[in-house]
Amino acid sequence: MFVAAVIAVLVAMLISLCRALLGPTLWDRILAVNVLGTITVLFIAVFGFLTYRPEFLDIALVYALINFISTIAVLKFFEYRDMGRGTGGELDL
Repeated sequence: MFVAAVIAVLVAMLISLCRALLGPTLWDRILAVNVLGTITVLFIAVFGFLTYRPEFLDIALVYALINFISTIAVLKFFEYRDMGRGTGGELDL
């Protein structure tokens, strides 16, 4: 049963990768990469369950946090074209 889950997750990863490469807009591509990261977290968790390695859940959680933070950073960059550095008007320490 879990082998079928792994196959379904791999198919979903392939579909998401196609959307990331062929997406019509930048926002579609960013969303597809975020979905790909989320599916990768699911794949790591299921693979860890299949191989009796519970420490893979910790790796999946860390990967989920990195995926979330990087998605927010990329969206902020494309929205403001700046990563939060001062523009010269305020005091930079």
